[in-house]
Amino acid sequence: MTTTRNETDHITNLGRRKWLKAAGIASLAVLAACSTVSVPTGEGAGVSSSATATLAGLRATAGLGPLTPDTQLEQAALQQAGYMASRERMSHTTGWGKDFASRMKDNGVRGAAAENIAEGRFDQQKLFDVWMHSQGHRRNILDPDFSRFGLAYVRDGRDPNLRYWSLVLGK
Repeated sequence: MTTTRNETDHITNLGRRKWLKAAGIASLAVLAACSTVSVPTGEGAGVSSSATATLAGLRATAGLGPLTPDTQLEQAALQQAGYMASRERMSHTTGWGKDFASRMKDNGVRGAAAENIAEGRFDQQKLFDVWMHSQGHRRNILDPDFSRFGLAYVRDGRDPNLRYWSLVLGK
């Protein structure tokens, strides 16, 4: 088989295009894995301000002071809620192997912290009811060492009534 210069250039260009496309996709994958903010699949919101009174009431019954909404903790909560919604499952660890401690560090959160997560077709009031009837979640909410919090949810992209919730508490 004999090839002309045009055919050889075309074959070389196809190989180069495939290589560039593969390199571009690999670069995007690396950037996505390094990102500290997940893109939610459905509608999401940081709702710390609307939870302030509820948390204050829960803590007051235990003789504790209120928690202050914190945008940094809310961003960490939104990130985790978005991750869970995109994977359609609850988890404290992301698919990139980032556990809670490493996610907090990546978000600039220092000191003691805790995270409550939930999945369900319920509103914020029901969410806190569920958490307060769970020993570990209740302990986190009523921990006297915590003074700040961030609360967020992301709706499931296929079922708008299903929400993935994350509450991050910190000193």
